[in-house]
Amino acid sequence: MRIAFTKMHGLGNDFVMLDARETALPGMTPAIASALADRNTGIGCDQLILLEPAGNAAPQADFRMRIFNHDGSEVEACGNASRAVALLHGRPALVETANTVIEVVPSDGGASVDMGTPRFEWDAIPLAYPVDTASMPTAWEDLANPAAVNVGNPHAIFFVEDVDGVDLARLGPLIEQDELFPERINVNVASVVGENALKLRVWERGAGLTRACGTGACATAVAAARRGLTGRSSTVELPGGTLQIEWREDDRIIMTGPAQESFRGSFEWDDFA
Repeated sequence: MRIAFTKMHGLGNDFVMLDARETALPGMTPAIASALADRNTGIGCDQLILLEPAGNAAPQADFRMRIFNHDGSEVEACGNASRAVALLHGRPALVETANTVIEVVPSDGGASVDMGTPRFEWDAIPLAYPVDTASMPTAWEDLANPAAVNVGNPHAIFFVEDVDGVDLARLGPLIEQDELFPERINVNVASVVGENALKLRVWERGAGLTRACGTGACATAVAAARRGLTGRSSTVELPGGTLQIEWREDDRIIMTGPAQESFRGSFEWDDFA
């Protein structure tokens, strides 16, 4: 069975998009997703995105988006992929994810996405035990007192003087897999670089260092505003480019930024099944 795909990216965070809204695939598994994501023997991507008809749990949605990390693990949210989905769909839509429904609105060269409301309760992150999620009393070497925010997926945010001075490739996996985080964690290091301006690097759960992380930008902007480091609207600079994040007074997070199609192709399903 030959399957069409679209390769897209948001600020360099790249995706293989599979559209199964009209014709179902034989059955996606973590092993198949990981094989397709392999940059040496597959198509290659940070995440594989599978579009399917909406489920009974979200009858208001136009369709469903499933997200598989590079290692094959299925996760709840991906902000950059949401913008790519908006661009691929070509018109505003309500999109079902693993735990919510988001609104995507394409624009010239990108999209705005209503990412929903942040969660701060320790058991909503989730953490292994109750702590203050605004400034957790814990540290990994020089990275100390992170904030924790769930924006559809879990994030720990460390505010530092110099994001480029952090050995995130080494510390990221240690923090991601710490027992404090029973479902693992996305690790963000951020610096305030101007009025309502942040610089951010992310170690992404199940994917590693990434050029951009939309949910990480949302979580970091919210954590910065919560600490009084910025206002409720900020610019977040990532290695791949810049996102605009607004944490509105109604508590909803609006992310705006670019997305782009790279190329299209096809593959034999049985080669990866």
